[in-house]
Order: sequence, then structure tokens, then C-alpha cells
Amino acid sequence: MKKLALHWQILLGMVVGIIFGFIAIQFGWKNFVSNWINPFGTIFVKLLKLIAVPLIIASLIKGISDLKDISKFRNIGVRTIFLYIATTIVAITIGLLLVNIVQPGKGISEETISKLTNTYANSSSVQGKIIEASKQKSSGPLQFLVDMVPDNAIKAMGNNASMLQVIFFTIFFGISMLLIGEKRAKPLKKFFDSLNEVVLKMVDLIMLFAPYAVFALLANVVVSSNDPDLLVALLKYSLTVVFGLLLMIVFYMVLISIFTKKNPLWFLKQLSPAQLLAFSTSSSAATLPVTMERVEEHIGVDKEVSSFVLPVGATINMDGTSLYQAVAAVFIAQALGFDLTFTNQLFIILTALLASIGSAAVPGAGMVMLVIVLESISFPADKLAIGLALIFAVDRPLDMCRTVVNVTGDATVSTLVAKSIGKLRKPKPKNWDDNYDSVK
Repeated sequence: MKKLALHWQILLGMVVGIIFGFIAIQFGWKNFVSNWINPFGTIFVKLLKLIAVPLIIASLIKGISDLKDISKFRNIGVRTIFLYIATTIVAITIGLLLVNIVQPGKGISEETISKLTNTYANSSSVQGKIIEASKQKSSGPLQFLVDMVPDNAIKAMGNNASMLQVIFFTIFFGISMLLIGEKRAKPLKKFFDSLNEVVLKMVDLIMLFAPYAVFALLANVVVSSNDPDLLVALLKYSLTVVFGLLLMIVFYMVLISIFTKKNPLWFLKQLSPAQLLAFSTSSSAATLPVTMERVEEHIGVDKEVSSFVLPVGATINMDGTSLYQAVAAVFIAQALGFDLTFTNQLFIILTALLASIGSAAVPGAGMVMLVIVLESISFPADKLAIGLALIFAVDRPLDMCRTVVNVTGDATVSTLVAKSIGKLRKPKPKNWDDNYDSVK
């Protein structure tokens, strides 16, 4: 019997997890799911995060050392940053157009606003997002450059939130390897080439557990869901965000079709395990090892491109999150009767673009960015908590959806950059048991 493809296994795990979650709610098994099932999902996410930094270091150094020419790296960097900025602007524009056409905030009743405010406005989560946003906003205009440079490389490697610092150090290290000459750098290059193969094999082994992990993660999401009446009240807003995210996927597929001549459905099929994990974990950073494995081995992007484009994208390219912020900011303004001018909406585009660069690739970071966006249009400070409370009930499911778009955007840009410099080759998938017979 033919083995079920990985993306179907993961999808099956997700569906069963959601169904089991609803059954658990009916039978009052919430504590059982939290205590005995969710930990397996947590372990899986921790395993992915465990190998993220070693994978970035090994693959990026291998990619740079294979270039032989620093000017090629400059070409990759310029094209990557340009495409990330362009796709983010497109995402924000789509969000603003949709929310102005649909106007989901106009249909929210005073009763619903009052109920959402009483439920969430004073919660520690909402207040924490406001405090964190205030810290980010109070920093100087070049603080993101300061934050990019670590003062302790080992400390940066010990914190997944310091991904940009790790990338900076690794690029600096890789370029220095090129400058000492191929002969002197050869021992280090062999070490990192070997390390890269080992870490990719670790990805393959971790992915064997993926269908069971997404079952655990999705079951916990369902039993932890909020008041269903509030979710229904916010359905129009949620559908506006989801439709915008689907339009972004279509936009990516048009780019893939036009510029790489690849079948968009084939592209989505190859990337689907990473997309499904992004949905389950709500974290671009946790999904990064799988995204890199799928893009390199199953889509055919050369490591020298993917090893730079994808880690940078997981940190600064937040198309799905930026689109969500545009919709959420206007939705909150509509619901609370705050009139937005055309200038305000231009400020939303600019601020959401800049905020996405400094946002962490972790669950909930979009809410912090949203506070910064709202403050940029002079939204009343005393209504910030109320505004966040309006969307807090549906933030987690929408976070899952927008993370899928973030990951798809990263993969799309890496494929476009690879095609533009002639580094898109025939895919060469590897399996976890390729060398198993020789060691068993």
C-alpha cells in the first residue's frame, strides 16, 4: 500500500485534532487535553525551535562560502529586500481596500462592544501588548539597526527572538571566511557543510512526529477557544481578514506562474507541510526549519539563496500580519466611531511596513504591531485597550491564518530571487531513512 504523503498526514492530524477538541468540550475534557495532549504539541514546537539557530548558521555559512564572490551576495540581498518591501505594501493595500469596501466595524452593536470590553479590556494579555508597544515606540528611529548587532554572539544564539542578530553574525562570519581564501577556510567549510546535513536530517526526523503534534496543537486550540457568541459577532471582520489573506496567496501564485513558469498548484503542494505547520504553531520562526527544507529539497531553490532569504523573511517579512493590521486598525476605528482620513490610511501603510521589520516571528506579535499602527494615526489612548479587546477573541485563529501567508510569502520571494539569478534547479528530495540501511 502506498504511503500517505506527508501533507495529507498533517492535514488528517489537524482535522482529527479539531474534531477531538469539540468532543472534549462536550464531555468536559478540557483539563485532560491541556495536561495530557497539549504537551506533545509543545514538545514538537520546541524541537523545531531547537534546531532553528543551528540550521540558520550552518546553511547560511554554507551558502555564502559556496558563492565564491561577495558581489553575488549583494545581488541576493538587494533583490530580497526590494521584494519583501513590495509584497508587504501590496498586502497592506489589499487589507485597506477590503476593509473600506466591506466596513465590518459598522455592523458591531453597542452590546457586543460592551461585552468584549468587559471580557478583555483589562486582561493582562491586552495590557501587556500595550506596554510592549510603548517600549518599542519610545526607541529611536535607528534602534532596529542597533538591535541587529549583537554584543555577545553566544547569547544571541541562545535566544530565538534574536534571529536578526544571529543572521548578522553569521553573514559577518561567512564573508570573513571568503576573505581568508579557500585553502584556509576549507576545514571550517567542511565542518559547516557536514553540520548542515546533520541538522536537515534532524528536520526529517522531527517531521515524522508532525501529524501527531498538529493533532495535539489543534485540539488544545479548540478547547481553549473563547465565547462562541463573541466569535459569531466578529464573523464579518474575521471573514474580511481571511479573504484578504486568500487574495495574497493568489497574488503569490500569479508571481510564481509569471516569473518562474512553475505550476502554482505544484508549488503549493510542495510547500504545504510548512504551511500546515505554520497554521498549527502560529509561528514563522518555529516553522522556519521545515520551510527551508521544503524550499530547498522540494522546490529546488539553491541553498545560497534560501539560507539568506528565508531566515531574513521569517524576521522582517510579515505580509499576512501587515494585512491583518490594516484591516484591524480600520475595523476598530469604524466600530468606535473614529473617523479616518486618507492621510491616516497612508500612515497605516507606512507604519505597518516599518513595524513588520521589527516584529518578532512569534504568536501574538501582530497585536503589539497593531498598537503601534493605531498610535500612529492618533487613536485615543484611553480607547486602545477597548480597541484590542474588540479583536482579541478571534486573534488566535486569525494569527494561525496570517502565519500561513507569512511563510508562503517567504517561500515565494526565495523562489523569485533564485529564478532571477539562475539558482532555481531541479528538486532533489531527501528522506529520513536514506542511509538507514547502512547503520541499522
